Amino acid sequence: MSRIGRMPIAIPAGVTVDIAENNKVTVKGPKGTLERVLAPEMEVKVEGADVVVSRPNDLKRMKSLHGLTRTLINNMVIGVTEGYEKKLEVNGVGYKAAKQGKKLVLNLGFSHPVEMNDPDGIETVVDGNNITVKGIDKEKVGQFAAEIRDKRRPEPYKGKGIKYADETIRRKVGKTGKK
Repeated sequence: MSRIGRMPIAIPAGVTVDIAENNKVTVKGPKGTLERVLAPEMEVKVEGADVVVSRPNDLKRMKSLHGLTRTLINNMVIGVTEGYEKKLEVNGVGYKAAKQGKKLVLNLGFSHPVEMNDPDGIETVVDGNNITVKGIDKEKVGQFAAEIRDKRRPEPYKGKGIKYADETIRRKVGKTGKK
């Protein structure tokens, strides 16, 4: 039995979970509403103040979908109550991040500034050289943070670039002079 899949998901106060046909799960909470269509093979039920996910048989595909389905619903519940955020750091001489309305403007050593528009449901906050990506959908927050990081990945010699706040960069030793 899947250890993660069989755990019930507690529904906090102020959150409603609706399950329509074809396993279309809608989670409404204080921060907003999330919808997702999950695998039709899984059986998702609301029992009292919990959501329970069960699988029809022990095929390999069903086993892998069991834990995934439970985790996706749990992420939706956490998203509408607390929300998600990812922190990024901009390191390097002359590298800057600024906010213009719903636009994130990055100066990353290119001949032009890199402009990125905030996607729907995602908010970026710039504080000095730190960028915080916030939202209720874990997948969208992580994807947009990865797209920002992709504009200038950290390099291993000086550590210049955009990195996650909790990321460690494996540093390399540079060239040594002739003797």
